Amino acid sequence: MARRPAQATRKGPRAERPASVETLDVQESQERRWYVIHTYSGYEDRVKKNLEHRVDSMDVKDRIFQVVVPTEDEVEIREGQRRTVARKVFPGYILVDMLLDDASWYVVRNTPGVTGFVGSGTKPIPLEEPEVRAILKQMEAEAPRVKVGYTKGQSIRVTDGPFAEFIGTVDEVYPDKGKIRVLLSFFGRETPVELDFLQIEKL
Repeated sequence: MARRPAQATRKGPRAERPASVETLDVQESQERRWYVIHTYSGYEDRVKKNLEHRVDSMDVKDRIFQVVVPTEDEVEIREGQRRTVARKVFPGYILVDMLLDDASWYVVRNTPGVTGFVGSGTKPIPLEEPEVRAILKQMEAEAPRVKVGYTKGQSIRVTDGPFAEFIGTVDEVYPDKGKIRVLLSFFGRETPVELDFLQIEKL
């Protein structure tokens, strides 16, 4: 009696991660921690918006709590005008407050514009609490930081006030006060004069 050939058993396709996708090398954490995420420079705000949208749509609000682009207010002086702008403290990086596990890692890592977690290899390393407090405190500072474009020894021209059109040399910069001390020549002697940043220009 002829033997019937054994039929091959068909198996369903196996779900595998593409070889190009990283795998998470960390134990699940039941503690909220802040992690640093690397992004394309200049796309921090867009990545923040994309990630917050994914958190909502993928229902992981219980794992990812807050996304922050660290900024600080900075006063720029251009063409004799003061302008307050929000400056990125860490260009190319955002901070995420989260419980790290496979699900939350996958949501963050696959957000458009994210290039990876900051850590050792594929192991995300959280920030220490003192680092987080320092960054958040810097963002909450009441007085904006003055952007200083002058250095000691630099030649300047006074543009306003009783010393207008005098040529001098920067002696000291006081960014917290928005002031600068310059050395002006009177009758062959150098005299220190304190001026506002708006009263001078570079030569």
